[in-house]
Amino acid sequence: MHNDEKQQCTQESQWKNTDQIYLFELQKFLDLTENIKDEELKKEIVLQMLKCDKRVTQLAEKKFEELKNG
Repeated sequence: MHNDEKQQCTQESQWKNTDQIYLFELQKFLDLTENIKDEELKKEIVLQMLKCDKRVTQLAEKKFEELKNG
């Protein structure tokens, strides 16, 4: 991914990354994972949550684009 593509992806995701409730819930999730002693399990859980979050973001952005384009 080129620099301009990365910048566009970051800008498109700003709707999520500036939402205080989303950020609070994400921080709460990460705080809870800190209590997991098994480092491998912790990494797997965080990675899976990030994959889910990425997919939901993609779906939402697709819907935004569809609404914008009519």
